[in-house]
Amino acid sequence: MDILSKLAQKLNFKNEKSVITGMSDPICGTDSDGGNEFLKKMSKHALKLHEKQCDIKNFTKLVLSDPENTSHNEIVEQLLKEDVLDPLSDKVIEELSNNKELWDDLGL
Repeated sequence: MDILSKLAQKLNFKNEKSVITGMSDPICGTDSDGGNEFLKKMSKHALKLHEKQCDIKNFTKLVLSDPENTSHNEIVEQLLKEDVLDPLSDKVIEELSNNKELWDDLGL
C-alpha cells in the first residue's frame, strides 16, 4: 500500500485517532502536544491533490477507452424516435426556465 493510500485511510476516519500504546501518529503527533497543524493541513491538501489526479486519470481512461464507439448516438436516436423529450430542445429549456416550482425549489 502506498503512502497516499495509507494517508487517505487515516483521514477518512473523520480524524478519529486510534492510539496504540507506546506509539504516536508520525504525521499529526500525539494528543498531548496537540499535533502539528501544519502537517495536518499539508497532509489533507496532498490527499486532495492525489484524489484529483486519480479522478483525472480515471476520467481520461474512460473517455479515451474506445473513440470508435458511437453507440451512445444510436441510443439517443432510438430514444428520440420513441417520443422521449430532448432535454436540450428550446421548448424544454423554455418550460424549465418558466417553471415557478423549480425556481422556488432552487431558492431563487
